[in-house]
Amino acid sequence: MGLDKAAEPHVIGHACRLFCFHVFGSLSGLLFATVSNAQYDPASLSKLPPYCRNADVFRLHVPGGNNAADIERWKKVMGGGFVHIHHYCWALDTTNRALFDARSKADRNKKLRDSLGEFDYVIERVDSKFPLLPEILTKKAENLFRLERNPEAVATLIRAIEIRSDYWPPYAALSDHYKQVGMLDDARNWLKRGLAAAGETKALERRWRELPPN
Repeated sequence: MGLDKAAEPHVIGHACRLFCFHVFGSLSGLLFATVSNAQYDPASLSKLPPYCRNADVFRLHVPGGNNAADIERWKKVMGGGFVHIHHYCWALDTTNRALFDARSKADRNKKLRDSLGEFDYVIERVDSKFPLLPEILTKKAENLFRLERNPEAVATLIRAIEIRSDYWPPYAALSDHYKQVGMLDDARNWLKRGLAAAGETKALERRWRELPPN
């Protein structure tokens, strides 16, 4: 029996919706499987901070990750922002894969770009008092430098310093950048600011000694 002409558009539309549903469902399943496999990998997990095994999503797949006492401990340390921290863990894992597993520059850069969205997910959802925010901004800036997006990286590091002036890693990253591009006065100035704000910090003092004299 043939289809009624008036019914044809509805039947075709329904078929298209079913097709799209199955296709996107399959892609979502594949993505989740890929992420889950990464979390199960002991070698990858060992490179991540200890709180990652207890972070949302991770704790559902990592043996021992769903320990209530550990989860509560990290919640007390990080506050409400802990609910988002698995995205930072994904960003770090993606960065590690870019730096150590990528087989080409294109693959490396793709992974680095992918990490930026995970960093931003956390950055956009926590307030300035979140204790890991300066670190997250600094790690994002490092990947921006690797992607040769230097102005964005510098602005991101300055934001980290504005949030917590005595956190030394962004000063080091800025000094390293300016030294690399030959702007030694700027490299010295950021080290001076870092040493003044963070006190005697071996990483900054070492960089100061390694800079050529004026």
